[in-house]
Amino acid sequence: MKIAVSKAICTMGLMGTSVAAMAGETNRAPPQEPAGFIAGAVIGGFAAGPVGAVVGAGLGTWLGNRVHRAGEARAAEARAAKLEVERQNLEGDKETLQGGIRTLQSENLALITEQTGLLAINQNLSAKLEDLSSEAQTLTDDPDESPGPSAAEVLDGLQGDVLFRTGSAEITPDIAHRIQVIAQAVAKSPQLKVRVEGYADPRGSDDINMKLSQDRANAVRDLLLAAGVASDVLVVNAYGKTQSVATDADGYALERRVRLTLQMESPAAVAQAHASE
Repeated sequence: MKIAVSKAICTMGLMGTSVAAMAGETNRAPPQEPAGFIAGAVIGGFAAGPVGAVVGAGLGTWLGNRVHRAGEARAAEARAAKLEVERQNLEGDKETLQGGIRTLQSENLALITEQTGLLAINQNLSAKLEDLSSEAQTLTDDPDESPGPSAAEVLDGLQGDVLFRTGSAEITPDIAHRIQVIAQAVAKSPQLKVRVEGYADPRGSDDINMKLSQDRANAVRDLLLAAGVASDVLVVNAYGKTQSVATDADGYALERRVRLTLQMESPAAVAQAHASE
């Protein structure tokens, strides 16, 4: 009788322990818990009867929870690893973006520098053309002010460059005015020939650059004709990019041009030209 009571008390105690073990996990009900509970109870029942079943059930529940938590830990580690990869990818994207920003800033600085250099070049060449037009203006205003060389002799060999924007054959109003002043002097000096030579920088195809240089030369020619220069004193040529030697932006600017060259013909050539008319 005492043995039976002791077993009952022990059984109740173990059941209480098992119930407590299960109660400690009531906040979670992982999938492993029923399986652990049942498996532990069956194994415990075979091993030690009712008491073993209770103990086995409690231990099975505890072990099931441990397995579930281990699974959750592995899943959390996998999620953490994935987030780390995503973070590294974002860092890489950030560096790429920053590199792109630095490149754009560098290109913008280079563009500003190029524009500054081109402005200086344009001013220098415009000054040359202005000198030529000023000389022509003086000779036009006072052709007989004093004895000495004729207007044709003074203008003989003078050159001036008309600059153009990239891909353009448009002449600005200021440059057009200077060309018109030169044309007025040329119109009053039949001994002068005017060479009009169009050029292009090396960028682009041969055909496009040839047409572009021709368009530029024709634009200057048309201004000279409109100002009274006879067509037979004009020699118009276009060279495209065949004469290009430039390797940078400043050099390209010099090659987007039409060069005007004034040349005095000999009196015999002038007389022959008039005789053939």
